[in-house]
Amino acid sequence: MSACETSSPLAQSPQLPTSADGEPVFPEPWAAEAFAMTVHLHEKGLFSWSEWAEVLSAELHKPGRAEDGSDYFDCWVAALSGLLVSRGIADANLILDLQRSWQRAAEATPHGKPILLQNDPQR
Repeated sequence: MSACETSSPLAQSPQLPTSADGEPVFPEPWAAEAFAMTVHLHEKGLFSWSEWAEVLSAELHKPGRAEDGSDYFDCWVAALSGLLVSRGIADANLILDLQRSWQRAAEATPHGKPILLQNDPQR
């Protein structure tokens, strides 16, 4: 089996949306990027598979989730952010500031153009 065929245990995350052949399915590019970032951080040893599964599962079981599961990757990002903050790797306020900046950049970007952080009018 090649390195490309070797599946990360993260591909078996709780409730991960998958295609008929078992590959992860991402609704938007940012979700694929969040997945890739999580895989990378796991491979760098920042957290174990069991730690990730526990944090993600807790996030997925919080009340108020979308019944259709459309918020799965929102939960994914919240779980990753929470894990990084709890480890002292990231600052919660900085994460929130970046989220707000990306939202403003998205709102300020003309349709069809790439969303870039420098499009945030407050940056």
